[in-house]
Amino acid sequence: MSLKIIVLAKQVPDTRNVGKDAMKADGTVNRAALPAIFNPEDLNALELALQIKEENPGATIELLTMGPPRAADIIREGLFRGADGGYLLTDRAFAGADTLATSYALSCAIKKIGDYDIIISGRQAIDGDTAQVGPQVAEKLGIPQITYAEEIVELKDKSITIKRRIEKGVEIVKSELPVLLTANATAKECRPRNAKLLQKFKHARTVSEQVDLDEDYTNLYSNRPGLNLNEWSTKDVDANLEECGLSGSPTKVKKIENIVFQAKENKKLGASDAEIEDLIVELITNHTIG
Repeated sequence: MSLKIIVLAKQVPDTRNVGKDAMKADGTVNRAALPAIFNPEDLNALELALQIKEENPGATIELLTMGPPRAADIIREGLFRGADGGYLLTDRAFAGADTLATSYALSCAIKKIGDYDIIISGRQAIDGDTAQVGPQVAEKLGIPQITYAEEIVELKDKSITIKRRIEKGVEIVKSELPVLLTANATAKECRPRNAKLLQKFKHARTVSEQVDLDEDYTNLYSNRPGLNLNEWSTKDVDANLEECGLSGSPTKVKKIENIVFQAKENKKLGASDAEIEDLIVELITNHTIG
């Protein structure tokens, strides 16, 4: 079955290694202090797509990501694992987008891509944990969605059956294509880079990246069009600027507090209720609990 699959992926700051310098004085994330990584559950989504491709000769996988120019790294990582190409949405007008503005921009890009059968994204990104972008994209495209996907049970006759893991168990859900899936962290881990694909796509670049290269690779990109990564702006996807970035984001962050746990001296407690109550008050006050 010849299928066209789009994987929604995001480059995120590695919030699993947050230190005291992770936040700026104005309460925003200090991205320079945190390494940028492929969002973990988006890797689970990519693996689901690669499994479909393996079982369906002729299927193709395109990655779609939105972010600054360096987010093209996400597309290359996908190519190194078996994807066929990708699209980078990058424009200052996209900056500061909440989930509503992000899903709008992604849906505009998907409409421009056109023909697709399956869209797969991670359940949520580790820098927001909202789990809203995937479902919002499905709603904007007017297609069905299956969230918390863990395993593809069956794919045939333009329909797909998915095992989804929810809080109190497992469900088996069937949907017609096209459909959008969001992958759980419980889905199979993504395979590592393939050495041959790494050599094949190591020079894959967007137009902006090609301009910044120190060496002249003009002939390389002319002779090997597969190395030219698509780079789109708001104009390229016919996006309404009022619905992009900050102007299209009704969500406002009221306060961000940076809490860093540090080891302190030991404290010995007696068995009295008063001492235990004092400890609980202290732990709540410094946000250790509560």
